[in-house]
Amino acid sequence: MSLQIPIEEYLKPTPSIDCGTKSIKEKTQDLTKGQEQIAEKARSIFYFVRDEIKYNLYSPFYLPEHYRASTILARKEGYCVQKAVLLAALARAVGIPARLRFADIINYLLPKKAAEAFGGNLLVYHAYDELYIDGRWIKTVAAFDIKMCQENRIIPVEFDAKNDSLLHSHNQDGKLHIKYVREHGHYQDVPLNEILDAWTKAYGIERVEWFKRTWGKPTKC
Repeated sequence: MSLQIPIEEYLKPTPSIDCGTKSIKEKTQDLTKGQEQIAEKARSIFYFVRDEIKYNLYSPFYLPEHYRASTILARKEGYCVQKAVLLAALARAVGIPARLRFADIINYLLPKKAAEAFGGNLLVYHAYDELYIDGRWIKTVAAFDIKMCQENRIIPVEFDAKNDSLLHSHNQDGKLHIKYVREHGHYQDVPLNEILDAWTKAYGIERVEWFKRTWGKPTKC
């Protein structure tokens, strides 16, 4: 749900966005070393999450610990919500207010395996970020890494820390790719129960339980 929350609240750690942990702070310091401008720091953090954290739709997803930013950093992979959490944590650690946003999207180019699993191409509670830079909130999504984009002819999302940058409506060949169909607003932390409830309503309890059995296995770092 979208609430009027003071900007400084989006700098604080939460159970998932654990921006005060040693590994998150050290990674942020490493990524932004020698940089003074907020926009420059934001870009460095964005491209690290986009390209160095592999997009994996089949990441474990059903427990709170699956969304802890420090865990995602160590695993080096995650699906859209997990990558958005890590981006928010790194941003907060360097003093950039950050929050999560969620939307339902249609992915017209969803791989056959995924489309069969979900029973279609609707993905509910897709996540992205909003970073507070130069007095305004800027939307961005670091979900699809550059290697995945190149292999699947997806137009990669670029981030200049000035303009909103979301998933593209078409791919490199001009085919329909992503359509945003419903917004759910912004959040300080991951609304896990809300996400799981939405998945159950959209895909059915049997499918979600199957996801847990087959996708809910952490991979080695």
